[in-house]
Amino acid sequence: MANSTKYQRLIADYDKHCLRIARATTVNIHETERQKRDRIAELEKDYVKWFEYYFPNFAKKKCAWFHIKLAAILIASKRIRLLAEMFRSAGKSVHVAMGIPLFLYLVKSELKFMLLIGKNQSKANTLISGIQGQLQFNKRLINDYGEKFNHGSWADGDFTTSDGVKFMALGFGSDPRGVREDAERPDYIVCDDVDGKKHLNNDRIMEDSVDYITEDIWGCFDADDDATERFVYTNNNFNKKSITNRLKTYYKDQIQKKVDKRQSDRKHNIKTKIRAKETLFEILSVNAVKDLSTFEPSWPEKTTADYWRDKFENMPYRSFMREYMNTHIEDGAIFKFDDILYCEPYKLKEYDALCFYGDLSYKAQGDYKALVLVGKKGRQFHILICYVRQKSRGDVARWLYDTYEDNKLQNVNIRYLIEGLFAMDDFVNDFDLEGDSRGYHIPVVADKRAKGDKFDRIESLSGHFERHNVFFSSTMRNSDMQTLIDQLLAFEKGSQAHDDGPDAVHGAFNYVNMRTHKKANNYRSMPRANRHY
Repeated sequence: MANSTKYQRLIADYDKHCLRIARATTVNIHETERQKRDRIAELEKDYVKWFEYYFPNFAKKKCAWFHIKLAAILIASKRIRLLAEMFRSAGKSVHVAMGIPLFLYLVKSELKFMLLIGKNQSKANTLISGIQGQLQFNKRLINDYGEKFNHGSWADGDFTTSDGVKFMALGFGSDPRGVREDAERPDYIVCDDVDGKKHLNNDRIMEDSVDYITEDIWGCFDADDDATERFVYTNNNFNKKSITNRLKTYYKDQIQKKVDKRQSDRKHNIKTKIRAKETLFEILSVNAVKDLSTFEPSWPEKTTADYWRDKFENMPYRSFMREYMNTHIEDGAIFKFDDILYCEPYKLKEYDALCFYGDLSYKAQGDYKALVLVGKKGRQFHILICYVRQKSRGDVARWLYDTYEDNKLQNVNIRYLIEGLFAMDDFVNDFDLEGDSRGYHIPVVADKRAKGDKFDRIESLSGHFERHNVFFSSTMRNSDMQTLIDQLLAFEKGSQAHDDGPDAVHGAFNYVNMRTHKKANNYRSMPRANRHY
C-alpha cells in the first residue's frame, strides 16, 4: 500500500512538472520558416544559449563557468571518463542528466543510447523522467525538432524515441550486463549522486562499488574502435573512503601515468604518438566558494558571498567542508568525539595557572585567528573562553579587550601569549592601538620558544583528552567553541582542515603545565660543603 501511494505521488508530481514545462516553453507562432532556421542555427552554436532557450524552467539563473566547462568536455570528447567533483546544489544533474544528453541527441546526432545510474531505481527513474517530460511537453523542442517521444515510460526506467534513441535508468548495483537496444549499446552513461555514507567503513563493499563502475558499467560500452564512450560521474567528495574519492584516486593514477609516459618519451627523444581514439580521464573539481575568507561563490549568478557565509556560520564546520568544499573531515581521527567533555568551570582565581594563547596566522587568506583561555587545576585542563574566526587583526584585538572587560580579567593573574612568528610589530600594534583607545593595555607578548613539528605538537595533546583531563566550559558553548571542537575532531595528518584553534590550545597547555611545574618544585640551595655526591 505504501509503495502504491508513493508511486501515485510520483506520477502526480511528474504531471505537474510536465504542465510547468508546457506553460514555460511558449513559441512565436508568427516566426517565418527562415527566421526559425536562423534562430536554431544560432542557438546550436553555443550549448549555454541552447540550454537557456529550451529549458527556461531550469535556466532561471545564468549557467556557471563550470557548467560551460562540463558541457565543453563532454561534447568535444567521444571517449571520455569524466569525474565531476562538485558541491551539493551545483546544478550538475540538470546538465549531465538532461541538458547535455539532449544536446548530443538533437543537435550533434551523437547519442543513440543513454544509460543513467541513480542511487536506487526510484531515484534513477525520477532523473530519467526529466528527459521524457521535455521530449513530450516542451513546446520549443517539439516546434524545432519535432515529436520525438515514441513508447515506454520513465516510471519503468525505459523509453524510446521515434527515431530509435533509447533512454534507460538503473539503480546503482543493478546488473547492467547485456544492456542493449537491437545492435546499439550505451554510448552515454551517467552515474549521478550514487555515493553515500552507509558503507564507508566496509572497505570490501566500497571497493566492490568502484569495481561495479569500472567493470560492470564501463563494460556496457561497445567494444569497437569507432564506439562512442562518454561516461560522467557526479557527486560531492565528502569522505576519503567514499566511492567518489576512491574513483578520483584511480583517475589521478591514470592521468599521472600518461604524464609520466610523455615525459619519458621526451627524455628519450621518442615522438609521443597521439591516438585520436584514446580514452581520456579528466577530473573537474568545483567547491561552493573560492575561499573561507571572502566566501566568493563559484556560481555568483545564483548565490552571494553573504548566502554562503550565513550557511557556513549556521552549520558545523566539518559538515560544510564535506558537503560544499569537497574536503574530508573525519570525526575523531586523532581526537575522539567521546573525549569531548564539559564541566562547570571554577572561579578564575581558583585555577593554579591561566594562559590566554593566540595562534594568529595571517599568511594564508583562509586562515583562522584563534585565542584560547586555558586554566589548569590539579590534573585538569579547562578550556574556558575562545575566539576562533576568520576575521581581521583589529577584530581579534577588539574581542580580547571586550572579553577582558566583560570578565574583569584585570583582577586575575593571566599570561597573554601569541605565537612568536606572528607577534610582529605590525600585529602587536593592533593590540596597542586598541589599548590606546581604551586608556589601558593588555600585556600581550610573543612566545618565541622553538616548537617543532606542528602536527606532532598538536597530536601530543590527545593523551590529555584520552585520560579525560580536558574539559570545555559548559557556560561558553557558543559558535567559537564549536568551531574549535570541529577543528580538533577534523585534525589529521595530511588533512586540509584548519588547525589554528588546536595549535592555540597546545600553546596554552604548554604554558600552564610549565607554570604549575615550577610551583610544585620548591628548589632549595645549600652551601657546596654540605652537598653529598
